[in-house]
Amino acid sequence: MPTFVLMTKLASGAMESADKRLRQGRKWLEKVEKACPDVKWVGHYAIFGPYDFMDIFEATSVESAQKVSLISRAEGATTAESWQAVPYDEFVKLLEKLD
Repeated sequence: MPTFVLMTKLASGAMESADKRLRQGRKWLEKVEKACPDVKWVGHYAIFGPYDFMDIFEATSVESAQKVSLISRAEGATTAESWQAVPYDEFVKLLEKLD
């Protein structure tokens, strides 16, 4: 199953209170699970830098990965970027096929 990385930056004020952030996070996850039952979560990280969160997940299709980003934007993210990730071993195999 393809792997994706979701980089999310929340709107200012989204972190005003821990309780509010927890509720919003749970609401987001419920919507994603309902709209994208094929998504399998690999990791969820709070990060400190230009983004607030990084999620790693597997999805059966690019469309499902795009839905995850769209739901993130609808739930208050100012930025939600989904990147497809290729395991390094698969990347090397692709390079070898180019020779």
